[in-house]
Amino acid sequence: MNRFLPAALLLLAFVSTAHAEKADSTKPTNVEANHMEYDDIKQVNTFTGNVVLTRGTILMKADKMVVTQDPQGYQYVTLYAPPGGLASFRQKRDGGEDQWIDGQAERIEYDDKAEIMKLYSKARMRRLEGSKPTDEVTGEFISYDTRAEFFTVHNTSNGDSKQGGGRIKAVIQPRKDK
Repeated sequence: MNRFLPAALLLLAFVSTAHAEKADSTKPTNVEANHMEYDDIKQVNTFTGNVVLTRGTILMKADKMVVTQDPQGYQYVTLYAPPGGLASFRQKRDGGEDQWIDGQAERIEYDDKAEIMKLYSKARMRRLEGSKPTDEVTGEFISYDTRAEFFTVHNTSNGDSKQGGGRIKAVIQPRKDK
């Protein structure tokens, strides 16, 4: 088994804890890129050039993806956008026939230990029914606690909200009566 594959597998935890499709955890992980480097001593795996990761319903795209692992085995993933573009992820959620979550930003980080996803600069996260957004938040910084399903959105990319730093936006669709 290739040594880089376990590091790439963690990336899938990136979204899988967010009430994601449970079946994804049993699917194989496929990573495509133009180049890959693995530093076994530093436990750093770097994919560059049109990076596409798929596993079940998970789809992640970036220009560069860096996966590091600490001595306890926790992994930390960073997705970097291509010049002038955004890094992105999309995954089917449990709880409905056609429920999805997706996000985009210039940089996306996932902390496996804390189960926190952070989206930096031009950040957006959406919940979708099919291709129709049900809820959407945008700002310069979004922190998403996948355990508690708790979002914070800030108007600066360093995670602070400052006067004059811009506005955040949330669109919340009405729920259908069940």
